[in-house]
Amino acid sequence: MVDPFVHYVTERVREFPDLSVERLLREIRAMGYTGGRTALGDLVREVRPPRQRGFEVRFETPAGHQAQVDFAHFNVEFGDAPGQRRSIWLFSIVLGHSRYLWGRFVEHQDLQTVLRCHMEAFEHLGGAPHEILYDRMKAAVLGEVEKHIVYNAKLVAFAQHYGFAPRACKAYRAKTKGKVERPYRYIRQDFFLARRFQNLADLNRQLREWLDTVANVRVHGTTHRVVAQHFGEERPALQALPAGAFNGVIRLERRVSHEGLVSVGGNYYSVPDRTRKRTLDIHSLAHEIRIYEDGELLAVHPVLEGRRRTSLLPGHRRANQRKQPARHPSPSVTVAVARRPLSFYDQVARRLADAGRTA
Repeated sequence: MVDPFVHYVTERVREFPDLSVERLLREIRAMGYTGGRTALGDLVREVRPPRQRGFEVRFETPAGHQAQVDFAHFNVEFGDAPGQRRSIWLFSIVLGHSRYLWGRFVEHQDLQTVLRCHMEAFEHLGGAPHEILYDRMKAAVLGEVEKHIVYNAKLVAFAQHYGFAPRACKAYRAKTKGKVERPYRYIRQDFFLARRFQNLADLNRQLREWLDTVANVRVHGTTHRVVAQHFGEERPALQALPAGAFNGVIRLERRVSHEGLVSVGGNYYSVPDRTRKRTLDIHSLAHEIRIYEDGELLAVHPVLEGRRRTSLLPGHRRANQRKQPARHPSPSVTVAVARRPLSFYDQVARRLADAGRTA
């Protein structure tokens, strides 16, 4: 029954060796395949031999107790910039108990981006876990002193605000956070490969759709539970979100360009024309940029995504004060034309003709 699709499956696996069997099954079912997964899986194994995997020790966590966070690197060519390969990062958080997955593609791994992604994930989940496990990414872990982990102070303040404890995985022991490492491979193989994306917004739109319709409604291979249903049972064990927003500030100094802009995180933010100083104080928060001059708040901008984008607030640029000379409509001119009989014009014509013959 799979025979009519052998060529298609073979070519797809040859071009994208890591495509999952589930992804291929959806594709050929859309083309009319009515068979099961087993026959397709047998075919895929013939084309792509299984990888050798070492033994792993599985560990499980109570409901609401732990989530795991990490970044994964992807290269992508967007439709609105053909021929340009761009580096982007997938921020992902996985609840350890239900394996519920949330993710977002971003262009930075800086602290502000990390905090924004946490906030959006917590809002989506409806709560925060009691513990979050990180690898040694710089936004979370600064280093280790006498076997004690040194965490980023802003991340610690953020964790205190939401009530979770940050925890770093052991150095060179990435398998301690395998619940995230495996979903990254799953996302790459089942979602990312062999798709086209117009831009970053389109990529995240497609990711959200895939999470809602595929990843979180599947029966998980380890728990043997439908992920979304399992998460419904885990959600009450999450901590309630705090009433107020997190207002942790990263303080910076930035010079004002000749265009009246300051650069923060690879993007540009306007200051008013009345700004006097060339160096200003910047307060960078998770969702906004505040610009100060001698303690006076000059501007508040929403944080821009991506790079080389500009936020120009209304009123920051005065309209051109030079007045153009007023253009008055020309006065209407009435031309009076004398009315004469046709015999008059006949006489004029004969005189002109006689003058031409005598010339």
